[in-house]
Amino acid sequence: MTDIYRELPVPFEQAREVEAFLLREARLLDDERWDDWLAGLSEAIHYWMPGIENRRREDRSGPYKLEHMAFFDDGLRDLQRRVARFKQPSAWAENPPTRNVHLVTNVEVFAGAEADEYIVHSCFINVRSRGLDEQHQITGRREDIIRREADGLKLLKRKILIPNAMLLCKNINTFL
Repeated sequence: MTDIYRELPVPFEQAREVEAFLLREARLLDDERWDDWLAGLSEAIHYWMPGIENRRREDRSGPYKLEHMAFFDDGLRDLQRRVARFKQPSAWAENPPTRNVHLVTNVEVFAGAEADEYIVHSCFINVRSRGLDEQHQITGRREDIIRREADGLKLLKRKILIPNAMLLCKNINTFL
């Protein structure tokens, strides 16, 4: 997505606005305010979490590819469908609901390819708890493109990279 040697930092005020956008997004997800979360997505959103493949260092093809397996490879319509499913009484796997805590850290904000876009790198921890004794944690890095649209900042692209080659929890019924 970016070339680290050409990353241009943005003024502090813009970086803080983008960071506040990400922190609000985490709170909306924790509070299950799905419609408010969806409102922060661009209509052209690409929400992608590729599966990671263990490869030797000399294998230059990298740990993931767009055409290989992905946990998420969603546009806005896909994300809206997932939210609609969470809201259904028939979503028995979410009754009682999973309790989420999203932590976002190490936020770096750079100028994007377009004047109204930002390239944002961050790390996250998602802690999910169900019932009395079931808890799972997903950690990783995100590479986002956030764009200023007519009604404010919107998430245009998100690439979610977890360090695990295998998902270590039963499901991934959350947004990262």
